[in-house]
Amino acid sequence: MHESTLTSKGQTTLPKHVRQALNLKPGDKLRYLVLDDGEVRLLRMRPVTELAGRLRSTRAPVTLEEMEEAIAEGAARR
Repeated sequence: MHESTLTSKGQTTLPKHVRQALNLKPGDKLRYLVLDDGEVRLLRMRPVTELAGRLRSTRAPVTLEEMEEAIAEGAARR
């Protein structure tokens, strides 16, 4: 477990291990998620440009007929 100290101004330095785990660089933005049980999760904000191509599919497009056929097969299994 890693620790840091809070200054009188409410600032702290993230331990090196935490910065490395989150792949943080100077200027990165952080998000704090406070859970109901008092636990806090620290997340690195990612720019939208970093998400480009993440949803790209490697599958070939299917035709409407193929979709209808798959739906019919799934319904027949029930």
